[in-house]
Amino acid sequence: MKIVIPMAGRGTRLRPHTLTTPKPLIPIAGKAIVHRLVEDLARLCSEPIEEIGFIIGDFGDEVKEELKEIAIEVGASCKIYTQDKALGTAHAILCAEESLDGNVIVAFADTLFNANFKLDTDQDSIIWVQQVEDPSAFGVVKLGNDNAITDFVEKPKDFVSDLAIIGIYYFKDGENLKNELQYLVDNDITSGGEYQLTAALENMKNKGLRFVTGQVTEWLDCGNKDATVHTNQRYLEYIKDTKLIDDSVENNNSVIIPPVYLGKNVKLNNSVVGPHVSIGDGSSVDNSIISNTIVQKDTIINNAVLENSMLGNKVCFEGRSAQSASIGDFNTVKH
Repeated sequence: MKIVIPMAGRGTRLRPHTLTTPKPLIPIAGKAIVHRLVEDLARLCSEPIEEIGFIIGDFGDEVKEELKEIAIEVGASCKIYTQDKALGTAHAILCAEESLDGNVIVAFADTLFNANFKLDTDQDSIIWVQQVEDPSAFGVVKLGNDNAITDFVEKPKDFVSDLAIIGIYYFKDGENLKNELQYLVDNDITSGGEYQLTAALENMKNKGLRFVTGQVTEWLDCGNKDATVHTNQRYLEYIKDTKLIDDSVENNNSVIIPPVYLGKNVKLNNSVVGPHVSIGDGSSVDNSIISNTIVQKDTIINNAVLENSMLGNKVCFEGRSAQSASIGDFNTVKH
């Protein structure tokens, strides 16, 4: 089994956090989004993961090393591909053409999920979907009487289905996918100026490949600050029975309301932390109350009240109350 993860997007809806950190490396309960995604996919697979191909933008060597470590953790080799221009989902996947053969999972790195099943590799292809209230913002599928997919529709203006494609796909033969993606590019077949994966899927279906849907228990988005904080909350609930507080944490007269993730060398002093709080390595909290919040590494919080918020790395937040703060790396906010 191979996994291909397109992750070259700029993450503009999650700014200011993505100005300094690629969105897939923003932490959820102490691990990068893409790290959580790889772990989730590994749990779906009943066979070993041979290779993971990450499709990145201009992210730098440090990011590449982190991605290699993520692949090694699940026993896979790592290939790094670069997408120089944002030309659509089909173009992004085609950047990893060397990895498109045999059994392949394609998963976009802003999608996390909760699922309790094993992947059926005998199917030609599986497209994971979820019912949504407003399908106009998504690619959707229509189903026939045999529950096979009959149509793929990209961001429909008129209602055709409420089954939104969540960004996770399985292909029994990645070579078929590669050929259809190449066909779109070679013939300049675009929609809205971009090469769309749904167009390739439609061509594959018309040639006789059978597509079925897969369902997840919960689909989690990391598109903006509020969605990311909510995903952190849900993930902490999923893993609340695991070890979430590092042994090096210093707790002086503070109350921890689980589930809470506390990284290495976190210091708590006269504070109330939780529920649904993640605090990264080296951060400190003094005389504060924090709930439903992500705090990244080496950040200082003092005399503050925080809820439904997200603070980046090396932030100083002092003497303030906020119900929905979103503060990027290296910023200082004082009363």
